Amino acid sequence: MKYTTEHEWLKKEDNCVLVGITQYAAEQLGDVVFVELPEVGKKVSKDEEIVVIESVKAASDILAPLKGTIVAVNQSVVDDPSLINTDPTGNGWFFKMSLDKASELDSLMDEDQYKKLINDQ
Repeated sequence: MKYTTEHEWLKKEDNCVLVGITQYAAEQLGDVVFVELPEVGKKVSKDEEIVVIESVKAASDILAPLKGTIVAVNQSVVDDPSLINTDPTGNGWFFKMSLDKASELDSLMDEDQYKKLINDQ
């Protein structure tokens, strides 16, 4: 898995990546009560706001980690937003995207770098 400084994870799957938020981010949000996902087929730019999450604590936007196209969304988290709290790096994923440049994945953090980031916060 790769990680962003915005506490998103990316897992390579064939020529695409699954994207969600980390356990740390889910804990910071508190109980998630609403999720709005992007439309399949949407072309996104890096750092574009594409997911809206509302929790009992706050509303947050999730940014596109890289440039690409949304190829699938996880309707399960719309139907049951608590999946983001109970299984953020598994069944709580948000969307799958194809990347314009797969090599950009190399610019993201690995697990050790991400652990250092959250330990320093």
